[in-house]
Amino acid sequence: MTTSQDFTDRSDTDAAELSQWEKYGVDTTTPHSARVYDYWLGGKTNFPPDRAMGQAIEQAVPTMKAQAKENRGFQKRAVRHLAERYGIRQFLDLGTGIPTSPNTHEIAEAVSPGTRVVYVDNDPIVLAHARALMVSTPASRTTYIHADLGKPAELLADPALTSTLDLSKPVGLLMIAVLMLIADEDDPWGKVAALRDALPSGSYLALTHPTQDFNEEAVAQVTASARAAGMTLVPRGKEEVSRFFEGWELVEPGVAPVMAWHPDGEQPADPYAAYYWGGVARKP
Repeated sequence: MTTSQDFTDRSDTDAAELSQWEKYGVDTTTPHSARVYDYWLGGKTNFPPDRAMGQAIEQAVPTMKAQAKENRGFQKRAVRHLAERYGIRQFLDLGTGIPTSPNTHEIAEAVSPGTRVVYVDNDPIVLAHARALMVSTPASRTTYIHADLGKPAELLADPALTSTLDLSKPVGLLMIAVLMLIADEDDPWGKVAALRDALPSGSYLALTHPTQDFNEEAVAQVTASARAAGMTLVPRGKEEVSRFFEGWELVEPGVAPVMAWHPDGEQPADPYAAYYWGGVARKP
């Protein structure tokens, strides 16, 4: 579980932390999307390049920390919705990121103990934290796979996945703020389709995606900052995001601003304040 921390003076601890993580093959010299996101959420597993990247993005979008929390809020609501309303008891969480409680299994098990969850990421730091994702009730099962979303066939064949999830029964596929890391030329739609095709009828896909639709100028600056730091970051419009659900039945209200998707309480006064599209769809 991550905790908040004052990052104004980390010089005394950074050197020791960097040395420790480098032993695990972690590149601490360049920013990583999971660690930048961890910084925005108030976590402690991030390094100077990650914080510098996060702060550069905040210069273009001062509300970025609040937006990251809104995106995370969508994930909580979507998992709860799938577990409560549709009885989903298996989840495949792609692009897990650094553990931040409540995690998918915690949300789902609060609805119904006995949930099975497979977390997937390709960041060595997430691998090092994987034990934090393994805690579950005796009736449930949770595991972590260190794998690449860009290789769906290998992912689906991983013994840890096939021994944890029963792919003959409905699965909740989660892709929260991860597809923007795949460039158009690498065909993210095809990779998502390969994963969707492997799931049975009654499965669901829940995803969020950053977009330029709500503030084109600011998001263009964010994209440029990421590119300058060597990161792939591709915001997409509503039509492009909708393609990820092609052929599946969208749950109301369809592809919507994340803040407007089944909010807890009243609809927000400005649902476009977080620059993410979100949606959930069911496989017929």
